[in-house]
Amino acid sequence: MVSRKTVLYLFDVDGTLTKPRQVITEELKSFLLDKVKSRVTVGLVSGSDYVKIAEQMSGEDVAAKFDYVFCENGLVQYRAGKMISSGNIVGHLGEQTLQKVINFALGYMSKIELPAKRGNFIEFRSSMINICPVGRSCSQAERDQFSEYDKQHHIRQKFVDALQKEFSDSGLTFALGGQISVDVFPTGWDKTFCLNHIAHENFEEIHFFGDKTDPGGNDYEIYNDSRTIGHRVTSPDDTKEKLQKCLNIE
Repeated sequence: MVSRKTVLYLFDVDGTLTKPRQVITEELKSFLLDKVKSRVTVGLVSGSDYVKIAEQMSGEDVAAKFDYVFCENGLVQYRAGKMISSGNIVGHLGEQTLQKVINFALGYMSKIELPAKRGNFIEFRSSMINICPVGRSCSQAERDQFSEYDKQHHIRQKFVDALQKEFSDSGLTFALGGQISVDVFPTGWDKTFCLNHIAHENFEEIHFFGDKTDPGGNDYEIYNDSRTIGHRVTSPDDTKEKLQKCLNIE
């Protein structure tokens, strides 16, 4: 086996290591930190901020045990629990463009009828705008209800199509984010952004595990990047099975 120092395994969080917006199971957490980390370097890459990642990974003490944590697609970078660098979308795009996107999104969502609508429709992050038609204040039951409704009516994909048409020359990318939202970020600020931080590490292999790997999903670019070996997964259990096969773990 290639030594631990020359291979990196990167993991999406939501839908890959945890059920959507849920906490990682003790079984998978122990498997990753005890068996996988002993064989390869491990990292997390997510569109969420560090607080949300830590919540889903069962606390900051757990998140800090990963070699890398790339928050907001890598615009915010942690190593061994310490923040190394961060960026900001405002300085890159400017206030005028951001407000145009936000105003268009709010207007579009005001015309959508859903089984439920709650609060926090726009979440501003360092690297992106996260837009949520149902509202991030929804309960877990309402989240699941919207997810099933979205599968039938393609609410988010139609939203993405409308955003792409309206802002075709803006230099922005629009992608399905997680289970209930749409991510808006400068083109190139997808999850491949995190690879810039580790280019000098000279890993012989970089493996990426993610569930949103189809075109329009927020794992698509890094899954298909020539610098990574992509693994499409469907659930945390599927992730564990694929890891067992890749690393010959009984």
